[in-house]
Amino acid sequence: MENIPTWTCVVALALRDGKGRWLMHRRPADKHHGGLWEFPGGKVETGETPRNALVREIDEELGLVIEPAACAPVGFAEETSGEGRPPIVIMLYTSVWDGSGMGALEGGEIDWFTPEEAELLAKPPLDVALAAKLFAKGVI
Repeated sequence: MENIPTWTCVVALALRDGKGRWLMHRRPADKHHGGLWEFPGGKVETGETPRNALVREIDEELGLVIEPAACAPVGFAEETSGEGRPPIVIMLYTSVWDGSGMGALEGGEIDWFTPEEAELLAKPPLDVALAAKLFAKGVI
């Protein structure tokens, strides 16, 4: 039997407001990639679809309830190797913020950035790739 590679599926949300800005989450200092900015999201659990995992993760991280149908897939980024762990593939979805209250419930901070500002933020490598693809597509 051949070895079948494993990977970790992660979902992330590129949430935009009505002013051309995008929400980014700064990871808590004590976490992997601590202090770096990313699109909020998290791991897909066994039995979940990526879209349903995104809805759950955004509720847990931000206290923001979004409808699955309001999330549109826009791209993905993948690691070539996982440095001793299964590589990560991040599936990026986009949605429009409805003005509901939210906060960084699991630590760190959140803020809104224009595409130009977001591109200058220190980000993990996969978020760098996702931001480049998102803003190059002109999803704004």
